Amino acid sequence: MIHYHNKKFKLVRTTTNGAVSGDILFHYQQQGRLLWCSYRSESILMGHLLGTVDEAGTITMSYHQVDPSGEIMTGTCRSTPEILANGKIRLHEKWQWTSGDESSGESVLEEF
Repeated sequence: MIHYHNKKFKLVRTTTNGAVSGDILFHYQQQGRLLWCSYRSESILMGHLLGTVDEAGTITMSYHQVDPSGEIMTGTCRSTPEILANGKIRLHEKWQWTSGDESSGESVLEEF
C-alpha cells in the first residue's frame, strides 16, 4: 500500500468547474487505511478531506470547503496514484460536487 502520511501535494491542473487554484497545498496525514487533510488557498478559506486508502493506494474521499463568500461546498473524489520516474506520486482525481450544480471534473496533483 502507498503511504501518504506527511506527503504534500500541489495542484497541476483541474477542469474549469473546480474551485481550487494553483496556490493550494494539500498536506496529507494517514493512519492505517484512514487518510485526512486540511487545506486553504485564496479561493478556499478552509477545506478538509477525509477518506480511505486501498491496497493499490487509491484514495476514496469526501471533502467540504468554504469559499470567500461563505458558501459551503461538498463533494466526493477518487484519486488514483501514479509513481513517477523520480519516485514522487502523481494523483489522478475524478471528483463530483454533491452541492451546487453537482457537476463532475478531473484534477491532477503532484507530490513535491
